[in-house]
Amino acid sequence: MYSYVLGFEEIDKTKLATVGGKGANLGELSGIDGIRVPEGFCVTTEAYKRIIEQTPEFNALLKQLFLLKAEDRESISEISGKIRSAIERTSIPKEIDDEVTRYLIKVGDKNAYAVRSSATAEDLPTASFAGQQDTYLNIIGKEAILKHISKCWASLFTDRAVVYRMQNGFDHNKVHLSVVIQRMVFPESSGIMFTADPVTSNRKIVSVDAGFGLGEALVSGLVDADIYKVQEGKIVGKKISKKKLAIYGIKEGGTKEVQLGLDKQNAQTLTDAQILELEKTGRRIEAYFGRPQDIEWCLYEDKIYIVQSRPITTLYPVPDVNDGKNHVYMSLGHQQMMTDTLKPLGMSIFRIWLRKLRATGMPPGELMVEAGGRIYVDISHDIASPTGRKTFVKNGFGSVDVLMQKALYNLLKREDYIKSLPRGKSSMSMTGGATGQIFSGLIQARKIERENDTRLVQNIMTNHDEKVRNLELSIREKTGAGLFDFILEDMDVTYNDIVLGGYSVGIVGFFASAWIAENIKKWLGEENVTDILSQSLPNNVTAEMGLELLDVADVVRQYPAVLTYLQSANNETFFEELDKLDGGKVVSKSLQSYLKKYGVRCPGEIDITRTRWAEKPTMLIPMLINNIKNFEPGSHYTIFEQKRLEAEQKEHELISRLEKLPGGRKKAEKMKKKISVFRNFIGFREYPKYALMQHFYVYKQALKKEAAMLVQKGVIQEPEDIYYLTFEELRKVVSLNQLNYNIIEERKREYEVYEKLTPPRVMTSDGEIITGEYDTGNIPQNALIGVPVSSGVIEGRARIVLNLEDADIEEGDILVTAFTDPSWTPLFISIKGLITEVGGMMTHGAVVAREYGLPAVVSVENATKLIKDGQKIRVNGTKGYVEIL
Repeated sequence: MYSYVLGFEEIDKTKLATVGGKGANLGELSGIDGIRVPEGFCVTTEAYKRIIEQTPEFNALLKQLFLLKAEDRESISEISGKIRSAIERTSIPKEIDDEVTRYLIKVGDKNAYAVRSSATAEDLPTASFAGQQDTYLNIIGKEAILKHISKCWASLFTDRAVVYRMQNGFDHNKVHLSVVIQRMVFPESSGIMFTADPVTSNRKIVSVDAGFGLGEALVSGLVDADIYKVQEGKIVGKKISKKKLAIYGIKEGGTKEVQLGLDKQNAQTLTDAQILELEKTGRRIEAYFGRPQDIEWCLYEDKIYIVQSRPITTLYPVPDVNDGKNHVYMSLGHQQMMTDTLKPLGMSIFRIWLRKLRATGMPPGELMVEAGGRIYVDISHDIASPTGRKTFVKNGFGSVDVLMQKALYNLLKREDYIKSLPRGKSSMSMTGGATGQIFSGLIQARKIERENDTRLVQNIMTNHDEKVRNLELSIREKTGAGLFDFILEDMDVTYNDIVLGGYSVGIVGFFASAWIAENIKKWLGEENVTDILSQSLPNNVTAEMGLELLDVADVVRQYPAVLTYLQSANNETFFEELDKLDGGKVVSKSLQSYLKKYGVRCPGEIDITRTRWAEKPTMLIPMLINNIKNFEPGSHYTIFEQKRLEAEQKEHELISRLEKLPGGRKKAEKMKKKISVFRNFIGFREYPKYALMQHFYVYKQALKKEAAMLVQKGVIQEPEDIYYLTFEELRKVVSLNQLNYNIIEERKREYEVYEKLTPPRVMTSDGEIITGEYDTGNIPQNALIGVPVSSGVIEGRARIVLNLEDADIEEGDILVTAFTDPSWTPLFISIKGLITEVGGMMTHGAVVAREYGLPAVVSVENATKLIKDGQKIRVNGTKGYVEIL
């Protein structure tokens, strides 16, 4: 037999499905020593299900709702209204009525009650659903309570609740409603308490919002709250607001708004002693639930009552270090142009690779930590040391992203906090071997510059392509634990070949670039010259990738049937169906050739689990269609030559101007040599990552074979399950053919939560998010500020593109996105300017924008939200701002 009603004392977290999130939390709160919770009970979800069964039109109306999307607001409103009316008309069965009556008598049937909805998808660690269902206050008498129970059930289908579920992927049919009946407390004051600061996310600060009367005035926004900040038993901040009114209960039932007298309007709602007592209460509740809480409280006869507590769902996770010391963490993703969350397999393989990069200045593996599915670097030791912070913040990783650097400068102003940081190994410290490798690389770089032999880069690429072919052959015979050992060994070989072998070549171009910029500014007073000199470089694998897709488009455009097919192509049978069409085999050959070379790439490619173009060729279709729509045949050669001539003309102009200066012939000779070195070697900077992706692709195909065998053996349910295991965990699973599948399910849930979070650039071990801001001095009013990375000014239509597969670009459009990596390069062919939310001078978007001659501004915070798709905008890539026209 079902229980239709449960008292708070009968409820704990195991009853979530029966009493919903709010009810389960109240049951738990009631059991905490020293916490006062007004008495009450819950009408369970079984009662709701019984009502739905007795509402004949419910299922038919729900089917109509399932056909709608969140944007269909009018239809949602109409159908939801019918569902609510139907539920409220349904009589409550006698068994439910009797149980409610019994519990009312037990708690006190003459008392006033709050009647609140409690959904099974509510007040969860992953989704708060705050305010989505209805609450009714000061309800007196059994008949009124039963009526409002029906209203609560119906409120599961308010317009806002329905849309919220649609947007968050919750099935209307699987969310059920319990109703909380809780004895009313008529407080002198009430409010909300967060056990982590909702503004800064600092877990050490409790933030209290307080107002007179019932808390509904604050929740509904009728009055501004007093705000008190408390840190470790000390009040560290107060904001006393003007409170013109309060909401109080009426003796006969219901509530009323009351105008407050002048003496109360500006009075502090709580005494300091009450504020500190609230903090203690909040910390006790937080300790019980094991995570920061959003707590509703009220004060009655100088006693604190808790009427609700729920997890704060918006906080970014803090790295799990727990050594009792203060730490500062910096996002590695903002430097790698990959702020998306990584799956565990991708995370672990990328970390293995990063640990090998000591000779390039990457931080030691032990200083890399995980938070929210992203990699952070513990930089505490860097900024604790006076020498270290000068090097690190000004010239080290902190300078890669300007807003990150500004955040670090803001943190350095807090001297007491900096003094509290532990000292130890710097993230930029080098081992003797790494220092020796760099020194050796510098000597080699000088030799390469002197010889200036263009064949060197081509030889490296040719030799590496041969090694990749050998890798593909060798890995075929590797299985089980031997495969994992083989992958680790190949990573070592790749590191020696590509990173150490190519290090000297890479820095030659960088040194030449810096020399040119510095001396042109000194001799001719001109800046940004390397932006033009960077155009149409030889041996730039990323830029060539964009241009060569134009060649594929030229093949496709010859065959109308193929072009029509591409509009609706299915990836599973893509090439099979393509071959049946007129010209299909020709297009297939062209595309296969492209994929053979570039199919290892994809958005977010540093995560090995991401789907590559070779695995899903249809990802390239939007870019192919853009190319056909926006370019004439033969545009690859035309664009390359046009940009090459611009670079050549700029070089001639610079040399000519230098020759006219005192000592000009010598200056001109030096500049001509440096420009030659710059153009011969700077393009190589894109190759090491491409080479690594070639290896990642081979590793992934081998691991997918192991996954297929694990599926056959029943160890995992689908091949992609291996993405939720680390490299070492997968090795054990393959060796033992055993796995606790709960691990996979838990990590999938975690991944879904992490995907929705915005990673901070810099945060502390207290969870505090440290932010930076730009100097707005010489920027036009209302302009969006960023970092100028590719000079020039362009006006055009803004195209907000968050997913590469959704790109629909017209000629003259300006791309606005969160970040780009090499996979976005083919899209750069079609655009006239670039805006990204993260990045710096040497990140992908900046480098390719300069090579293609596109004005670009990066690190424009919230650009994809502040700029609307289709707006006319102006990008000033010389001064670093964007204007909405």
